[in-house]
Amino acid sequence: MTDLIALGRGVTPEDRVNTPPEMFGDAEFEYVETIIYAGPDEILDMLRTLKAENFIGLPPWARNLAYRIACLQRPDDAALLREAAFDLIAFGPDWDEIAEDLQAKADLLDPPGGSGTAA
Repeated sequence: MTDLIALGRGVTPEDRVNTPPEMFGDAEFEYVETIIYAGPDEILDMLRTLKAENFIGLPPWARNLAYRIACLQRPDDAALLREAAFDLIAFGPDWDEIAEDLQAKADLLDPPGGSGTAA
């Protein structure tokens, strides 16, 4: 499988400065085509790596898609749901309601002050 971190960097605007306009779309297509079949660990590794390098570098559409796919694969992972909710809030307010829903689901799985992520 293609390196998802490299693909994420490929859709980061600052990394596209020297990309000719006729090449726009190729990086996005390859990112989407790869991420839809990636596992949650690979997706989270990519997100956390790119966010550590430049928190706002990866476009919101790419982040939202990545978190959505990871959450669909791990719907009972309260820590992941909270991480996704935090990310949506950071780029809101368009996604605040979705973030609130994710947070509520996480709280049902693992109430605040609880013992940790549900199994």
